[in-house]
Parts: sequence; structure tokens; C-alpha cells
Amino acid sequence: MRFRPSFQIKLFIYLVVLFVTLFSIVGVYYYRDIERQLYEDMGLRAKVQAEEIALIPSLISAVESNDVSAINRLMMNISARSDASYMVIGDGKAIHLFHSIYADRVGKALVGDDNVDVLAGKSSTTVRLGGIGLSLRSKAPILNVQGKVIGIVSVGYLTSHINTLTIEKAIRILVAAATLLLALFTFSWFFSRSIKKQMFSLEPREIGLLVRQQKALMESIYEGVIAIDGESRIAVINQAAKKLLNLDAPSRELRGKPLEQVIAPVSFFDRQVMLEKDIHDEICLFNNLTVVASRVRIMLEDQLQGWVITFRDCSDIDRLSIQLSQVQRYADNLRVMRHEQLNWTATLAGLLHMGRYDEAIRYIEAQSESAQELLDFVSARFCSPRVCGLLLGKYARAREKGVELAFDPACGLTHLPLTLSETELMSVVGNLLDNAIEATLLRGENAGPVEVYIVSADRELVIEVADQGVGIAPERREQIFSLGVTSKQEGDHGLGLHLVASYVSHAGGTIEVSDNSPTGSVFSVFIPNGLPVAIPDCVPVSIQPEQREKHK
Repeated sequence: MRFRPSFQIKLFIYLVVLFVTLFSIVGVYYYRDIERQLYEDMGLRAKVQAEEIALIPSLISAVESNDVSAINRLMMNISARSDASYMVIGDGKAIHLFHSIYADRVGKALVGDDNVDVLAGKSSTTVRLGGIGLSLRSKAPILNVQGKVIGIVSVGYLTSHINTLTIEKAIRILVAAATLLLALFTFSWFFSRSIKKQMFSLEPREIGLLVRQQKALMESIYEGVIAIDGESRIAVINQAAKKLLNLDAPSRELRGKPLEQVIAPVSFFDRQVMLEKDIHDEICLFNNLTVVASRVRIMLEDQLQGWVITFRDCSDIDRLSIQLSQVQRYADNLRVMRHEQLNWTATLAGLLHMGRYDEAIRYIEAQSESAQELLDFVSARFCSPRVCGLLLGKYARAREKGVELAFDPACGLTHLPLTLSETELMSVVGNLLDNAIEATLLRGENAGPVEVYIVSADRELVIEVADQGVGIAPERREQIFSLGVTSKQEGDHGLGLHLVASYVSHAGGTIEVSDNSPTGSVFSVFIPNGLPVAIPDCVPVSIQPEQREKHK
């Protein structure tokens, strides 16, 4: 398995390589710069010494008289006090009169080929190969009283001496740099450890994977999610939140914006309340949208980092509540049928206990005939077992409340529209029947039956429920399908017709409300078939158009 160094090791190595490279470049530059400055300084020093020596009167007299011993005494004293590598005195013909290192050079010609300018009365500073090696030397002319060049003064520094000084300075700088570099290495190690700790000991590739996973997770959440920092600025917002709030701007543009610029200020975002406690499932108004929202504080090491806000459309909760209420009504229907069956069984048991067998037989035949007729009709006309069960349950419940439920003989359900599921059909029919039964009960005694007409024609599914109840005023017919609008005082009302309108609208259908004769209302639902969906185990029933008109 190939070794893969951790982020801390790689960061430390990168920093070390960076520092070493920088120090190497700077070191080479400073070495060259020190060498250049030393050459300039030493050249200037040699020139000053040469020119000053050339002006000594006793030296001028000794050179003019060619007094070698006098020159020797004077120059030995001067050279002993100077840091120059050597000093040389020559006459007007470039012949040695004095050499501070090699006395045997006296009487021999000066070496270096740089004497012409000096004998012409000009000072010069050059790097030449002389009698004792390569050196940086400065030469100045010796002038007599008449201004004639009578000799040469040469003061030189060996390049080896200059290089030694350069290396000594470079070593001192190198020691300081090495100490600093060691300190930087130590800093780099602890710095890399600190960075790794702040990243929760994760590798960069692991952090990248976590970021991608977090993004995928946020986008997969159905609810809107917004994370804000301690200053109420948006840190994260998912697509569901943007969709619910009707925000078109990209998420990167929303990050960093104050929350009040995205959601109109409401009490839910009051900072004092946010600091005090978390809130779960509170109904709020976000940008004119009623939502169910929760807010949770983000704490890190007992320090508040921000909040996470989740919310969803309140209508989703209402729709689930409505569907649950519908299921509860189905259960009530089953209890009604069970209650009626227990009464029927108790009556039959009493007749048998008293020995009235003939009456028991007649009672069974009467009950069976009535129930069998209804069962045969519903089973033959409605191919969906669930719809059949719903209609039988509604019939039994209406009968227990004293309301007659009459089915049009032209009823027939052989298929469903593509846009309407079986469950949605049951909800539409069930809520229309519940509404009609309640309206009939409000009318009181002598109210007529609730009539039901359901047929799946070639082009559309038609559902009509007519009651002879209290009726609906024309000005209220547009309002009754709104959520919460009802004329009832108790129970799960104000939800059923809203759910009916939602399902029918989603299926592309229409609802009509009209007056019944002599009183009451007629709810007519028309849903286009599109591509009809066949119901399993269903035997189609042929429905002639004239049948409906005959029985209406």
C-alpha cells in the first residue's frame, strides 16, 4: 500500500521547503552583495591610504634623493599600523624602492602593467596579479614641489583576504539565519498541528467529501433549511427554502446577506427570543407564506455560533391533517356498520331464543334482500373494491342518522382518469357525501334523500351529489372551497371541500355548484379522462347516455 503523508506532514514539508528556498535565494544575494561592498570599501580604503602616504614630505624627500634606508624606516612604521596586505614604493621609473613583505624586490620593476596612468599623475584602483598574488590595489603618484611625478605609492589587499572577510561575515549571517530557520521550523510544526486541529483532524480530501455530502444532504431535504451566523447573516440555504420563499438569486449571492433582506422581519426572528430558547413547530408568516417553522441554536464549546431554521408550507401539514381526518371518517363508517350488524344479530338472536323461527326467517329474508340489493348494485356498478366499501359505509352511516342515500341506476365506474388516483377519488366522493349528509341533517325532518350519480364516460368522469338540505347562497359558492370556511360549529369542518377542490384542480377538472329542486344544492365534478387508468379485476359496464336522462 502506497504511503500517503497526512496533511500536517505535507504542510510542514511545504513550509520547510519554502523557507529553505527563500533563505537560500536571500543568502546568495546577500553573499554577493557583501562581497561587492567589501571590494568597494577595501578599494576606497587602499586609495585613501595611498594618497595620504604620497603626501608625506619626508617620503617625498627620500624618494627624490633615492634614499632607500630612509624610505624603509618610514614605511615599515606605517605598514605596521595599517591593515593592508602590503605596501610598495617605486621611483619615477617604476622600480621598487620599498616592499613591505619582500625586501629583496628593491631595485626590481613593479609588476601589474597598471603604472602608466599613475606615472602620468592619476590615481588608480585595480584588481591585478602582482608579485604576491591576485590583489585589490590602489596606486597614487608622488609629486615633488614642482609637481613632477617622482614615484609611486601602492597599497593593496589580497583577494584571498577579502574573501576570508566575506566568508566570516557570511558565516555570522548564516548562523543567525539557521537559528531563525530552526525557529521557523518549530513554528511550522505547531502551525500545521493547529490547522489540523481546527479541521477536526480531517484531511483536505475528507473535508471536500464532507462538503459535497452536506450539499447533497441539504438539497435532498424536502423542508426549507436556512443556517445563519451569530450576526443573523445567511450561511447556508437549500433549494427547498429558496423555492418556498420565491427566491431566484443563486445561493452564493445569498450567503452573507442579513436575514431581514431575504425574509420580512417577524417576531420569530426577534433576537432576544432567539437567544433565550429554541422553538419547534411554530406557525409563522414568511414572505406572505404561512409555514410551520422550527429554530435551533448552534453551540460550539459553549459559544453561540448561530441558528438553524427549518420550515415547510403549512398547507402540507393541513393536507396531511385532512387526509388523516378522512381516514378517521372511514373508520367511523366501519364502526357504524359494525354497530348496525350487532343490532341485527341481537334481534335475530332474540327471535331464535323465543322460538319464533318463522319470524326469524322472515326477518333474515327481509334484511338480506335489502342489503343484497344494495351490495349487488354497488358491486356491479363500481369496479373498485375500495370505492364500493366507501359507498357501503356512507350508506350505512346515512341510514343510522336517518338520511336516505339513493344511487342513480345509471351509475357506473369502469376506469379512472390518468390524473386522479383511486385514493383521491375516494376522498372527493367521501367529502361530497359527508357535506350532503350534514346539509340534509341541518334541514331537519322531511328532508329528501341524498342522490348520487357517478359515471366514467368516454371523455370524462362525472360525479354529482345532490341534497335537499339547507342549500348554499350564491355569494358563498366561491368561498366554500377555501381552507377553514364552514357553516358548521364543531367537528373537522372547513377541510373537506378544500381537499375536494385541490384534487379536482390538480386533475385538471372543474366543480360546479347549483341549486337543487325544490331545495338544497347539487355539486357536479367533471374530470377529463385523458388516458384512462384501468382498475384491476373490473368488468366494464355499458352505460347508455339516455339512461342518465331517464333517471335524473
